[in-house]
Amino acid sequence: MSYVLAAVAWPYANGPRHIGHVSGFGVPSDVFSRYMRMAGHDVLMVSGTDEHGTPIQVQADKEGVTPRELADRYNRVIVEDLHGLGLAYDLFTRTTTRNHYAVVQELFEGLHRNGYIVPKVTMGAISPSTGRTLPDRYIEGTCPICGYDGARGDQCDNCGNQLDPVDLINPRSKINGETPEFVETEHFFLDLPAFAQALGKWLDTRDGWRPNVLRFSKNLLDDLQPRAITRDLEWGVPIPLDGWRDRSDKRIYVWFDAVIGYLSASIEWARRSGDPEAWQKWWRREDARGYYFMGKDNIVFHSVIWPALLLGYSGEGDRGGEPGAFGTLNLPTEVVSSEFLTMEGRKFSSSRQVVIYVRDFLERYDADALRYFIAVAGPESQDTDFTWAEFLRRNNDELVAGWGNLVNRSISMAAKNFGAIPPAGELTAEDRALLDTAQKAFATVGGLIEKHRQKQAIGEAMRVVAEANKYLSEQAPWKMKEDLDRMGTVLHVALQAVSDCNTLLTPFLPHSAQKVHELLGGTGVHAPMPSIVDVEDLDGGPAYPILTGDYTAGTRWESVSLESGRALAPPKPVFRKLDPSIVDEELARLGA
Repeated sequence: MSYVLAAVAWPYANGPRHIGHVSGFGVPSDVFSRYMRMAGHDVLMVSGTDEHGTPIQVQADKEGVTPRELADRYNRVIVEDLHGLGLAYDLFTRTTTRNHYAVVQELFEGLHRNGYIVPKVTMGAISPSTGRTLPDRYIEGTCPICGYDGARGDQCDNCGNQLDPVDLINPRSKINGETPEFVETEHFFLDLPAFAQALGKWLDTRDGWRPNVLRFSKNLLDDLQPRAITRDLEWGVPIPLDGWRDRSDKRIYVWFDAVIGYLSASIEWARRSGDPEAWQKWWRREDARGYYFMGKDNIVFHSVIWPALLLGYSGEGDRGGEPGAFGTLNLPTEVVSSEFLTMEGRKFSSSRQVVIYVRDFLERYDADALRYFIAVAGPESQDTDFTWAEFLRRNNDELVAGWGNLVNRSISMAAKNFGAIPPAGELTAEDRALLDTAQKAFATVGGLIEKHRQKQAIGEAMRVVAEANKYLSEQAPWKMKEDLDRMGTVLHVALQAVSDCNTLLTPFLPHSAQKVHELLGGTGVHAPMPSIVDVEDLDGGPAYPILTGDYTAGTRWESVSLESGRALAPPKPVFRKLDPSIVDEELARLGA
């Protein structure tokens, strides 16, 4: 057993999340965490809603509410959506808890003591019409390095270089198109260049990362610049230094506080567990492993900036220093970045209605249908297009006609002819071949999930499903009414294969896995699910909902021999066959 941290990107709480978001951070992290738990590892899966920064303030102003009211609303929406997908977080929390504030301020103070946070007078962008600061990401213009028109104020997505908004050619506000004014303002900066050497040595030790992630991360080290860590904002974590902590116009920048959420959520989970120091097993033990899941637009924060914060707090940058109160903290084992999901050939865009929100999807379709599509056709290593026609085909041809058909016909025949799982007589070479194929798949599928090759992993599991369907068709037990012993043996072998396939598919399809378990006569929890729990803030702040759960009762990652004589009832279909008309209906909703 080992300690495995699944650190999942924090969805931003300025609106509901769409299926493109959960294809990058949500479902892949849950598949991995469920498998690792089944394989016997002690997993801590944490995240929450990211709730600070100007975008929240801008959206709140539009809606005539306070930033906290807006964050409260969308925090609950997102919690409910992730619960609907069955994402098995140990703790899904938020960045507006007092626990989070305290952890962020401790890291800030530790970095400041060690000399990695320095004051600097800089030029800040101001909106002429509102007088408010414009965050870097809300300013667009032409990149001064590569000439790309559409570079953001903090980074050019075309060439990957860090930028400063004052350097953009023809800068403009993304909020209203006006040209920002630049005024002198004092802020604290993270001295990123002081970590170039330590980051380079660490990245050189990273084995097994997706090549694009490692290459992109190493390229960033050539031109690291000090990065602003505070902003002229009213909504955010206060700066914990004398002369600054009581100022209402200066706050810690949202990018800094959000990445610290992985640590603060782990600490909150430990405090709620009754053992306040339990978080250290995932953050300080040398044998612990940490996997960070996000979309490719977040790589820089997880492969360069967050490791720099951890190195600086532990006193391991160019300036040295001493670890803070939390001690020396582990760097990520791997940054697992997904590419982008598009929709019907277009980028997701809420403003242009090229979108389907998770909530709307789950009102019309099953959660496992979406989970299956993301697993077999999601943006694991390249940008992928979601089309309703392909979703329909995958659901009807693979889930319903493939896996669902195997479950239904094998259990139906056994229930009809025996009323229970029949005993197996003498096995033939064909019987043994199918059982052997299913058993060998545990090592293959598990190894692929552990290496974050989920598309190939579910492909291997579905290959066993296809072999089992082929076996049933070739053996034709429905023709064996004169030889019930042989019919029983064939059906026993088929049901054992169904049981094994169900375990192999459990990390991907947990809702249907529980159903299949029960159809096979099983009792108890096969695939544990998360719960929404309304809790009080541990340090006296407002109450809020969390996602959490007890995941110790689930099945293990192994073949379990079926007991003969276990009663079976005629099954109900596990998956819904969708009518082809849904394609035109959904395209009409998109205005396509």
